[in-house]
Amino acid sequence: MRIFLHIGLPHTGADRLQSVLADKRDQLAGKGVLFPRAPGRQNHTRLFMSVTEPGHVDPLRFNRGFAAPKAQSSLRDNLQTDLAKEIAQHKPETLILSADQLGASLVQPSELKRLQSLLAEHSKDITVIAHVDEPAQLLARHYADQIMEGRHRSLDLETSIADGADWWGACLQNAPKIDPQAGQFFETQTPPFWLDYTRLLTHWQAVFGEGKVKLRAYHPGTIYSAKVTDEIRAAFDIKDQIGKAQDTDPPPSSSAASLARGRQFNDLVRQVLADRKRTLPRQLWRQLIGEMAVPGTPIDPAQLSAISESFRDANQSLIAAQNLPKDLFKAPRAKEPWAEADPEYGFRASQYLLQFMWRIDKATRQANRQAARNAPESAGAAGVPKLSPAAKAIMPPLALQNYEKLLTSRFAPHNRIGQVNETEVLPAYTPIQPRKLPKGTSGNVIVGCMKNEAPYIIEWVAYHRAIGIDNFLIYTNGCEDGTDEILDRLQELGCLQHRLNDDWKGKSPQQFALNKSLKEPVVRNAEWLIHIDVDEFMNVRCGNGTLQDFLAEVPDATSVAMTWRLFGQNGVTQLNDDFVTAQFDTCAPKFCPKPHTVWGFKTMFRNNGAYAKMSCHRPNKLDPDWKDRVAWVNGSGDDITGEMAERGWRSSVKSVGYDKLQLNHYALRSTESFLIKRQRGRALHVDRSIGLNYWIRMDWSVHRDVTIQRNLPRLKLEYDRLLEDPVLAEWHDKGRAWHQAKAAELMNTPEFKDLYEQVQDIDLTETERVAYALALDMES
Repeated sequence: MRIFLHIGLPHTGADRLQSVLADKRDQLAGKGVLFPRAPGRQNHTRLFMSVTEPGHVDPLRFNRGFAAPKAQSSLRDNLQTDLAKEIAQHKPETLILSADQLGASLVQPSELKRLQSLLAEHSKDITVIAHVDEPAQLLARHYADQIMEGRHRSLDLETSIADGADWWGACLQNAPKIDPQAGQFFETQTPPFWLDYTRLLTHWQAVFGEGKVKLRAYHPGTIYSAKVTDEIRAAFDIKDQIGKAQDTDPPPSSSAASLARGRQFNDLVRQVLADRKRTLPRQLWRQLIGEMAVPGTPIDPAQLSAISESFRDANQSLIAAQNLPKDLFKAPRAKEPWAEADPEYGFRASQYLLQFMWRIDKATRQANRQAARNAPESAGAAGVPKLSPAAKAIMPPLALQNYEKLLTSRFAPHNRIGQVNETEVLPAYTPIQPRKLPKGTSGNVIVGCMKNEAPYIIEWVAYHRAIGIDNFLIYTNGCEDGTDEILDRLQELGCLQHRLNDDWKGKSPQQFALNKSLKEPVVRNAEWLIHIDVDEFMNVRCGNGTLQDFLAEVPDATSVAMTWRLFGQNGVTQLNDDFVTAQFDTCAPKFCPKPHTVWGFKTMFRNNGAYAKMSCHRPNKLDPDWKDRVAWVNGSGDDITGEMAERGWRSSVKSVGYDKLQLNHYALRSTESFLIKRQRGRALHVDRSIGLNYWIRMDWSVHRDVTIQRNLPRLKLEYDRLLEDPVLAEWHDKGRAWHQAKAAELMNTPEFKDLYEQVQDIDLTETERVAYALALDMES
């Protein structure tokens, strides 16, 4: 077996190559080429994290929980086992591994030896592949990425060492002491030593052997076009055709002004983190820098011509030795030396830092609480947990009494149930093809009701199609934001059926629609029926994450209680077009029997006639003849028939279960989305206490659960496919614009502006939140 080890370099299209390799994984496997899942679905980051020195803690290891040497060792053991199984299963002739962090981070010979030793267990025929580009252009792109990760030193550092005789050594001399808590990482702050391609070859060949390292030219016109498969075949010596890929755009470039803003902001953040009293998570850090961005021209590589000149002679030698294009290292015409751009508009980093400080403090409190929960039990034995300052400021007397009771109650919330690792990002699930349904059946059907949900519809439909939902029947009433038009277009595209419900009667438009739905052929001919809302996502956590995988685990079930996992606002204030399932990953604890809303469930049930009515949470009116034949299970596949067969809409201590299926409920989304939700269907006379009550019940941002994100690649495939339709894309954009305008309008209204500001200050522990929620009156 031959092994091709693709080590990047960064910003030379590795992400694109990995994406195409992942998309064509099954096709490649049929040709004897394995792009394994064990090291990571696309970028093989598990391979990279496994081989760094224990003390070389990079942002990935730190943020994914592998900073400790013991955790890293366990990761390596698991990777070796999983990779060996995958190789044994496929018996490939060629194995392709790819992680762009390898070339940019593995600077110690011991790290390369550790990597070589891991791979040598499977084959000694190893070829290392690296893509290279003109140094000044690559430096500009890399610097921009480092800024997003927290770099605080300007490009003056690189230009000051450009004339030296030893670029590699000078870069490493400027490497910081690694201090993850202070945001100081080798990868973030160190100049790119690997731009010395000659030294890079020597470094890798010293371990993998002379002639075993091949450089290839980075051509964005190829990498990001349908011809990328030609580059894949050439780089990895694949003889057979593997088809074409879709054209795509290279990553956008940040403006020079934005980078100046980010760099100056990072310098202040470094000072704030130096005393180790605050924590700034990577995701929030990147988000804050992104919020400061302004349009403009990117850094001009011609200003960095001194870098190109320093490598000119060496790179000319590489062209012949590595058979590279003669014009690959053609440097842009020199200009005035680089100087940091004007950040524009009177930018002051200190003002932004002050504006963001409450979010940093909130993230710090969350991190401290998580650390306390993860500490040994003896760590908390010194005394009773004290109320947080935020809780003292807002909790009424009854809530304080509840808090004291909860500390010793069996109903105190915690996350210590279940078997699922929820914080590690595991390899992505693979795409599935739509089922070919037998004639006369509509398969697995979601019945939903919507009002003014335009920005969220396409993600929700694409997601559930990607996990195995066959059909949708959606009712709407009173929509103003383009929801009806989006659903009509999806109906024209054959994705769902849309019905207007403006003529509803009775107390509930939702129940009126559900009653009507029972007469629809798509419902009458369904195999399984599900009623969920557009802020609810079915999160299958077994097999390949599809509905069929779960149903195979519970073949005798006739009803499934899908218990809510409430996901909070997660510090996201502004409504944007990013996936809901990607933005919001903090949630309620799994054990939270009070308040009643946390363990609410929605039901997936067989369309077998056992029940005469479909209601919001469950089917009702059980036929007496079916009383002994229904079989209810929870999300762990456990039997709960006795408790749920005839009544109930929430799980109990005995019936709750999340291991194989949970219903992710994003009731708030961003703060702006929450304002629109609270206004929807009401006049502007908002009862602010009701708004606060709802927020307190629903803003669970305590524990982290990223399990649903294994679906993101296949969700994006279906999402992008749907948005290829220009009519649908236009209505989606109009809907988002409507909501953003509505949010701005509401923020100019005193009631909503006050509500927005009040909810930002509510930062409660899980026990405090339960205590407060129990003190509130019930809200419909």
